[in-house]
Amino acid sequence: MIKIIFCDMDGTLLDEQGKLPAEFPAVAAELRKRGVMFAPASGRQYFSLLDTFKGYEDEFMFLAENGTLVRYREEELFSDTLDKSLAEAVLAASDLPDIYRVFCGKKDAYALHAQRTPAFLAELHKYYTHTEGCDSFLGIADAAVKVSLWDANGQAEKTIYPAIREQFGDKLQVVLSSAYWVDVMNLGVGKGTAVQQVQRRLGISPDECAAFGDYLNDATMMQAVTHSFAMANAVPEIRKLARYETASNAEHGVIKGIHKLMDEGLL
Repeated sequence: MIKIIFCDMDGTLLDEQGKLPAEFPAVAAELRKRGVMFAPASGRQYFSLLDTFKGYEDEFMFLAENGTLVRYREEELFSDTLDKSLAEAVLAASDLPDIYRVFCGKKDAYALHAQRTPAFLAELHKYYTHTEGCDSFLGIADAAVKVSLWDANGQAEKTIYPAIREQFGDKLQVVLSSAYWVDVMNLGVGKGTAVQQVQRRLGISPDECAAFGDYLNDATMMQAVTHSFAMANAVPEIRKLARYETASNAEHGVIKGIHKLMDEGLL
């Protein structure tokens, strides 16, 4: 029987307007009744996830910042922090036209005052609801869990991704999280690592876990569970990895996938 469901947010659980499906509260209540934990697993900041899931703060487990920070009932279960000087070097190297930079800390997300334009703040707030302006990324009094970079033109795969991967790929993991965002983390860390840490902590197996995802940063999560679902809108790589396919996020595919697991007696 499945004991925990890991679920990506953007392009997966959230619809095209970034909203939870209307059916979500009823499904969450049914999962609670069946003793199944729900665990949002996202590139989003921990505080952003809390804002999205108001009322579930003490019920859900949160895998934030692409798996570099896991918290349950405000207790940190797992984190993987970057060497501060290496994080600063990535931020310096990504000082390029139309590239906006974020130092992602445990306590806050930090963006340069000079880059806090209305357009960037609107994009930033989708994923980081606790942010602070800074004059420099040097000497920030917070641990870095990752560095995030936004290409304002949606060309991250052609611009910032290859540049940072070429310079830091032997030291750090450079992940294309969307057409706009690149995340830089320690080698070997990701959503899959976080899932495995949770499995060890709770004493559960991959057979007792399900996961839903759509993009490349969900790949290791798909591989860490038995019951993996690709959204109909998922990239081909994720569709190849997943055991099942469900409807798109616009069609509330996560809700349909959970009902499928219920119907098959796996929940």
